[in-house]
Amino acid sequence: MSVAKVPVIVCVIDDDHIFTYGLKKLLEIKGFYTKTIDFGNGKDAIDYLTNPDYVNNLPDIILCDINMPVMDGWEFIQNFEEIKSQTGKKIALYVISSSADAVDIERAKNNPHITDYLLKPLDENYLTEIFKLLQHTKQAQSA
Repeated sequence: MSVAKVPVIVCVIDDDHIFTYGLKKLLEIKGFYTKTIDFGNGKDAIDYLTNPDYVNNLPDIILCDINMPVMDGWEFIQNFEEIKSQTGKKIALYVISSSADAVDIERAKNNPHITDYLLKPLDENYLTEIFKLLQHTKQAQSA
């Protein structure tokens, strides 16, 4: 008996639509079974995460840029910290940025809610490791 594939739900918060498109294509090419939701700013993502209509469609992983309009990544992370316990789901949070600023990197590394800080362009091998682990975890949970 084979284990049914369970999609990893990915939330991308980035105002760079080309990056978001490329990431979706990369995940597709790599053969990861993912469902992607994306937002151009942190406010739209927080609105989604706190909407009871989407409680069964919450992400397993969030990839969040820092520099965005309306609500930037740091503001999103602050708001996410406040609502995280209410989601009832373990959600991995990664900061993705083209900023190699040591202050940004240190700020992310010192935040216990952030899994890691990834520089753009993303390391394809590391991304593969992240998604393989997520899919394995999701399949084990659904078995």
